[in-house]
Amino acid sequence: MRLPLIKFLTSSRLLLAAAALFSAASCAALGGKTTAAGKAPAYAVVVSQKTFNDPAWRGVVDALEKKHKATRIVYASSVDEALPKLRDRFPRYACFVAQPAEATREFVVAVHRLTRNLDDDPYTDCFWGILTGYSAANALRIARCAEPLTVRRVAAGTDVALDMCEEGVWYSELKQGEMVKKEKGGKPLELKGPADTTEALAHTLTEYKADLFVTSGHATERGWQIGYSYRNGQFRCENGALYGLDTAGRKIPIVSPNPKVFMPIGNCLMGHIVGPDAMALAYMNSGGVNQMLGYVVSTWFGYAGWGCLDYFVEQPGRYTFTEAFFANQLALQHRLATFFPELVSAESDENGATQANIPLSDEARKAGLTANDGRGLLFDRDYVAFYGDPAWEARMAKQDCAWDQTLEEKGGVFTFEIKPNRGADTFKPISTNGSQRGGRPIVQFLPRRVRNIRILEGADLAPVIADNFILVPNPGKCDPRRKYRVVFQAAPIEAVGFRL
Repeated sequence: MRLPLIKFLTSSRLLLAAAALFSAASCAALGGKTTAAGKAPAYAVVVSQKTFNDPAWRGVVDALEKKHKATRIVYASSVDEALPKLRDRFPRYACFVAQPAEATREFVVAVHRLTRNLDDDPYTDCFWGILTGYSAANALRIARCAEPLTVRRVAAGTDVALDMCEEGVWYSELKQGEMVKKEKGGKPLELKGPADTTEALAHTLTEYKADLFVTSGHATERGWQIGYSYRNGQFRCENGALYGLDTAGRKIPIVSPNPKVFMPIGNCLMGHIVGPDAMALAYMNSGGVNQMLGYVVSTWFGYAGWGCLDYFVEQPGRYTFTEAFFANQLALQHRLATFFPELVSAESDENGATQANIPLSDEARKAGLTANDGRGLLFDRDYVAFYGDPAWEARMAKQDCAWDQTLEEKGGVFTFEIKPNRGADTFKPISTNGSQRGGRPIVQFLPRRVRNIRILEGADLAPVIADNFILVPNPGKCDPRRKYRVVFQAAPIEAVGFRL
């Protein structure tokens, strides 16, 4: 049976306190029927019949199946056809193998909506990625990569929190000549950079060999304009290869094969694949990118992009890049459900238009939000792609975070505890650069799926506990006299074939 979504939406005032109970009921429904015995598969490869029939692309599927002992789901024409089997198998990871012509804006949106529909809560139900490439050989390289990446060197065309990085350099998109660099073991230092940073940024990939590249500013599917508020050069692509084009018209080749993560957090259209000469494909091909996010539309709100800094860079070592992306997605979905519950089941088009009314709740007004925030959250929810093998691990080199969080289990009882670090009195991000930053909830992914959830302690923190995560709204200022702890009881989900 499918639980009616109205139970989740009835009262936004009671939403946070009730959400965990809803999640528990939803998970209980998941455990009601099974079709086969045994443990749930951890990984599913989803692919169209056309792509699976192509020998070169089948090699990509075979590589993923071998690496992850994965189950395979083949659909005829529309990715939505994979839903029944994804529900039955309920994997922790789902990788959608797609040729570039298939990896359209519409495909990205469909995958977002599909992966929220494996059960009845409004949250994404698995870690997913779209694995594509400039060619099948490029995609195969990404699929075969098994060695985890520790991000030690960070390079950026915008401000990033180098305090939280082992070493790195960033060049300002707002102020010409401004740069900040941190050497390993040192502190970030403000230096004088070149007026045109095209070659310098190209060298962060080719010579410096950054493990993480972060960009913002104006962009299209075929180019990045490096300066946002002043004249600077560009990154462009041709035949699957990146190159820089400085203000003097000089072309700077970019060949950077070391595996890396790419975060174009503020760029319009960088994730939109429109034919072979798309920047996303060139980053994967000549730029060595194994995983990346990217807007498939012109960005204007920013929550789904910029917030990934809060989880990945500013909580270094806590999350893989996959986990950071989806923690931010959960944060967005939680914010939407909390302040704009009527929009949870609504949809937005690529221009941000929706047919749904956007009433402003008392909670939204108290938080200083407007109807435009609801529209922006709805828009951002489905229009940022995640490319790569979602189970590949890229993680920031570990540094001290603003708080510690631990999850322990004993006899089916889970204890999740949050402790501010170094006597801090607030849960704040290091940096506020970017759109919609700060105040994101604290997220912990569970080691396995659970059901029959019952909160024993910490309900006053308004946690949301689903089958694969716990989310605690950010308390903001913290009281040193109290414990920030949630204790709950849950049973494991161990059978394949959950029918709703």
